[in-house]
Amino acid sequence: MTEYDLKQELSRRVKGEVKDDEATLAKNSRDTSLFEVRPELVVCPKDAADVAAVVKEIYDAKRAGANICLAGRSAGTDMSGGPLTPGVVISFTEHMNRVLDVARSGAQAHAPTDPTGYAVTEPGVYYRDFERETLKENLILPSYPASRELCAMGGIVANNSGGERTLEYGKTENYIEEMDVVLSDGTQTTFKPLSPEEVGDKKRQQDLEGAIYREMDELLTKHADVIAAHTPRVSKNSAGYALWNVRDFTTGNMNLARLVCGSQGTLALWTKARLGLVTPKEHRAMLVIFLSDLAILPEVVKRVLPTKPESFESYDDKTFELAVRFLPDMLRQMGWTRAVRLGIDFIPEAAMVAAGGVPKLVLMAEFAEDSTAEADRKAVAAKNALLGLPIRTKIERNERESEKFWIVRRESFSLLRKNLHGLYASPFIDDFVVPPETYPTFLPKLDALLDQYKSHFIYTIAGHIGNGNFHIIPLMDLSRKENREVVLELAPKVYDLVIGAGGTTTGEHNDGIIRTPYLAQLFGPEMEALFERTKNAFDPLNILNPGKKVGGTFEDIRKDMITGV
Repeated sequence: MTEYDLKQELSRRVKGEVKDDEATLAKNSRDTSLFEVRPELVVCPKDAADVAAVVKEIYDAKRAGANICLAGRSAGTDMSGGPLTPGVVISFTEHMNRVLDVARSGAQAHAPTDPTGYAVTEPGVYYRDFERETLKENLILPSYPASRELCAMGGIVANNSGGERTLEYGKTENYIEEMDVVLSDGTQTTFKPLSPEEVGDKKRQQDLEGAIYREMDELLTKHADVIAAHTPRVSKNSAGYALWNVRDFTTGNMNLARLVCGSQGTLALWTKARLGLVTPKEHRAMLVIFLSDLAILPEVVKRVLPTKPESFESYDDKTFELAVRFLPDMLRQMGWTRAVRLGIDFIPEAAMVAAGGVPKLVLMAEFAEDSTAEADRKAVAAKNALLGLPIRTKIERNERESEKFWIVRRESFSLLRKNLHGLYASPFIDDFVVPPETYPTFLPKLDALLDQYKSHFIYTIAGHIGNGNFHIIPLMDLSRKENREVVLELAPKVYDLVIGAGGTTTGEHNDGIIRTPYLAQLFGPEMEALFERTKNAFDPLNILNPGKKVGGTFEDIRKDMITGV
């Protein structure tokens, strides 16, 4: 089937737009990763029926011998190359961008993580708009990422996102209740919790959905011990397929929605999802820790974690300096009144930079409670726990006071991408997780390894220090071939350290092009074979975002890596 014929067929079958103009193809060739992959077409579906029609047409074309594939895309903020495809992009933000329902459920919260409400959303909704609607009911999805102003719900679910509040609330997988999906043959169905009897009914269906339930039920049952032995032991993971999340061993229920979450659109395309929401605590206090000696970081974390912060975040001296340097650019985007207030609030930090007193690491331990007094008490307790260490601290007693620190933390990657001309923010070791108790042995080894490559890049560090989730972003001149080779040379060495410490290669950014080839290194051949069986069960023709999770190679990394800024 020629490109023109495919465009003509899709245009006839869908209500939305089918585009192949240069500007649209160029935009959809990139995300925020190291890669560029030019698609053949971009389809903007109006509804789930349009999505099903596109998938069915491509499925039929593939059966007839065409070399064709597709991938879903929402905001395009992925850092792994997840939505990039040489085939057809299904772009959700143009039309499938509605929050369909938000309501309180009437459930009693016995723990902060217990949902007290829900939202039903389409994948093309920007998170900022989603949260605007949920806050009308005083509810939030607490797994939102740092890119909250830019990202969309499609990627949050597809990557199993987990941001600054994950330390207390967990990741998106904890809040997935059910989702409407389009399977790889164009079938529309709903994945939700099913009892063993209901799973039995599904297994009797003589269609792709029935085959999926038969294969997954057998796989999960027969290989339960292998899956349990390879379940990540850290609090955040987006690597591989989350086979350990599918079955509730208390009830015996199976929910395939929890497998689709984090699968990067390789198993099915979701068109509507119901997500549990929580009631946020109203009062906050933040302990800010200015750390000049990284050697004492493990001890700082060890002392702070028992005080139970809701979030425990960090960013390094290079990020701090960039924030002060490009402060006017940040403030211009915020409106005059807010910009003036924040500009004044940043004066002490700007003076710190001017005096040469830049801390090596800024740590932010935030406490959220039902009363101001309790939030303040916890922040003071954390500060007192650090007495005797060579650090500076300050307590910010409400969200307005702490806002400037959150802005720097959330905008750190954006600052790097936009303002360092000649160097490209290169996320390839950007999201690993290690148990915090391993810091004393792990961090010196990591520092020594990175020091061997200091002629090839400088790097910034930010991340979720309480979870052991580090975002190390090298800044590189990718026009130099030797620097591009470092991407493939250094990553496996870092992952050897990570795996040796009991960690995982990605806590929230997912596998995509950049990390799929390392899944065998992380999980071993038995689990890799189970991932392949899972992919084949859902997508036997391999049309849904191929090369991610299963089948990706190191040659893909070389082939698709950009060669300049």
